[in-house]
This record gives sequence, structure tokens and C-alpha cells, in this order.
Amino acid sequence: MLKSYVRRAGHFTDAQKKAYEESACKYVIPFSENFVNYAQIFGGSGGVTMEIGFGMGLATAEIAEANPGKNYIGIEVHRPGIGRLLWEMEKRNLSNIRIIEYDAVPAARKMIAPHSLDAVHIFFPDPWPKKKHNKRRLVQRPFTETLAECLKLDGYLYMVTDWEDYAQFALLELQSTPGLRNAYSDFSGRQSWRPKTKFENKGLAKDHVIRELFFVKS
Repeated sequence: MLKSYVRRAGHFTDAQKKAYEESACKYVIPFSENFVNYAQIFGGSGGVTMEIGFGMGLATAEIAEANPGKNYIGIEVHRPGIGRLLWEMEKRNLSNIRIIEYDAVPAARKMIAPHSLDAVHIFFPDPWPKKKHNKRRLVQRPFTETLAECLKLDGYLYMVTDWEDYAQFALLELQSTPGLRNAYSDFSGRQSWRPKTKFENKGLAKDHVIRELFFVKS
């Protein structure tokens, strides 16, 4: 099966490792072929947003902290990033985030029930810039169809990238995904509630244009 990510060898700091060892048992959900029971894992009500590839998790923590009445599921394979998000959760006393440490494609297909998500966030996914690698890009059919199926009516899919080619590619793929409607004429304006990420700052430093796509389930 093609993977949309590469496991990068990042430094696992002592703080990240400690947070992972102490908190993974509480907040990391093992992969399974059963739908996640949101009421059970979050212990109450509130809509659910899924973020794919949260990196080091700082933006995830900031969004969750700003929206205590909402719940968030982050999918990530990079363990140092998971450790960092767990550290942020403990520091900020956040209980409205859970993490799936697995490939996003099978995780979304097997663990997320149809019509159950308020939103999907995908911030700066791996662009796979070489044409021969385009088939590994996350935001393309048929996976966008899976994500559309996971969304509730009027739920949204929000993607951000600093790669012009990927932005145009994803725009066409999302426009061709049944059940999704572009909320804008093409690219969206910046969503003021989204914190800037490390990847965004790197892109801006290279004079890349940040492109945002905002599609609604209809």
C-alpha cells in the first residue's frame, strides 16, 4: 500500500519521551477496525474535529485550548511529535484531544464512523513535489471521498499548503469529490482562528504563498 508520509528520524527529547511514557496510555488510541466511540473516549458531548498529520502539535493544542467545548482527534506517525503534543496537553491541562498513532488512510477508513465529524483539518501535508511521487499525496481521490463520508452534513474539510502545485492539484481533487462544495470561488481567505505553524513560517521565509482550501459537506 502506498504511504502518504515518510517516517522521519527526529530527535526524541527527554521531555517528549517522558510525556509519551506517562500519558500515551490515557490519550493515545490503538488502531483497530472498530469505530471510535466518541462519547466513551471524551466522556461527554461536543463535536469532533479530526486533524491529520499534526507535526509537533502546537497548533492542535492551541486550537483545542481555545475551544474547550469541542473535541479533537489527531492522527500522526511521528512519535516525537506525539510526545510533544502530550507534553502540551499536560502543560495546558487539556482533556479534549485524543491521538491515533497510525497511518491516516486506514485509520480514517476503519476507525471513523460515517457522518460523525464536524471537521477535518490538514495543515501543510507532505507535498511530494516530484511528479512521480504525486500519487502519494494525501489530499486526492479516493481518500478525499473517505473524508467526505466521515463528515456530517455542513461539516468542513480545511487544508493549508505552501506548495502552489499541490494547492492546484488538491483544488481539482476536492472539486471532483462527490458531496463536497467549495465555500469560496477557488482558494479561501486565511481562517483567523488557525495559529501559524512551523511549516507555515518556513514557507513564508522562502517567499511561498500560503494557499487555503475550505470545502463543506453538502
